[in-house]
Amino acid sequence: MAKAPPSELVSNRKAFHEYAILETYEAGIKLVGTEVKSLRDHGGSLQDAYILVNAQNEVILKNASIAAYKFGNINNHEEKRDRILLVHKREIRSLKNHAQEKGFTLIPLSMYLSKGFVKVKIGIAKGKSTYDKRQDLKTKEHKKTIDRAMKGRDE
Repeated sequence: MAKAPPSELVSNRKAFHEYAILETYEAGIKLVGTEVKSLRDHGGSLQDAYILVNAQNEVILKNASIAAYKFGNINNHEEKRDRILLVHKREIRSLKNHAQEKGFTLIPLSMYLSKGFVKVKIGIAKGKSTYDKRQDLKTKEHKKTIDRAMKGRDE
């Protein structure tokens, strides 16, 4: 039986431009019902979000925006609240060690559905310099022109 690919709900595309992603982890997330419904309608953003590991060894997603559910009632959720991520203990230790190193940060890369549960892909990232960003753009543009030329050649 083939495994179905996870359906991506929200992605942080800017993160790949701003940071070099060194390692990724998968984490569950504690959400209330209206947040899940809003995410299924693609009502979320990870634009300015980041991840902290606090003194109680809880992994917390901060500044992530999940829009209010349009069919919700007075029990609707807050748009920008701290959300606890569910991660294994050994992964928490690893994330905490990386977060304490100078130059590294923990950022959410995407939120997706896996077997009916919302998961967050966490990236251990190191900031890129302006030179690296320009170099990446040049290589990306170069690859596009090569692909265009090869595509036209097949005809």
